[in-house]
Amino acid sequence: MIERIFPAAPALSGTALDEELLRENFSRPAGGTWVSFNFVSSIDGAATVEGRSGKLGNADDQHLFQLMRRTADVILVGAQTVRAEGYGGELLSAGAQQWRKDHGLPAHPPLAIVSGSLNLDPALEVFTGAPVRPLVFTLASAPADRREALGEVADVVLAGADTLDVDALVGELAHRGMHRIHSEGGPTLLGTFQTARRVDELSVTVSPLLVGGLSKRIADVRPGTAPAGPQDMELAHILKSGSMLFLRYLRPAGR
Repeated sequence: MIERIFPAAPALSGTALDEELLRENFSRPAGGTWVSFNFVSSIDGAATVEGRSGKLGNADDQHLFQLMRRTADVILVGAQTVRAEGYGGELLSAGAQQWRKDHGLPAHPPLAIVSGSLNLDPALEVFTGAPVRPLVFTLASAPADRREALGEVADVVLAGADTLDVDALVGELAHRGMHRIHSEGGPTLLGTFQTARRVDELSVTVSPLLVGGLSKRIADVRPGTAPAGPQDMELAHILKSGSMLFLRYLRPAGR
């Protein structure tokens, strides 16, 4: 069972905790856009096991993962994560879709995929089984034939010439009425947004595993990218399930 240990009062768990988390998620943003990221990490800093983040989590992690999806206007994810984690079309349960409709949201948020090379098969289930037409953000340098092929199954949007223009991407989503932008990674996407100072919220599941090896951290940048320097964040809550911790950090107000 998941319980909240910070803030300590009032003590929350089970359905009451779910309702509080949904209320918090649904209340953002108070104006403008809000960009949240969700990751899982081992206690020694690994973002994946054998190339997949799912092997670090458990059922409680997945439960919180689904709650974060439920309130999103759009789910943003990198192409490598789509391929590695095997994204399908339906991302929400029937119950979650009903909750969205009850709260004035479309039943299913669109998926927005970021891919500089457009190395994505249009026949993937993430396209063919999508209940809402996906978006694909790419670069002007991407092959024209791939842009044309993916344009049959998704809205292909340019967001930069040779590198991702994060502000242009966020602005396009906001123009489409998608202000609660929730991202599920991967590490390069988080690193790119952190460099652009566009991370408003980061939820991290700390898995009680020592992984070792050469796994990436949860944030990575492409070679040659100038570092942005550290960014202050404030702890919003700590949840606990057994030896697994669930941390949420928010950008300090006014920064």
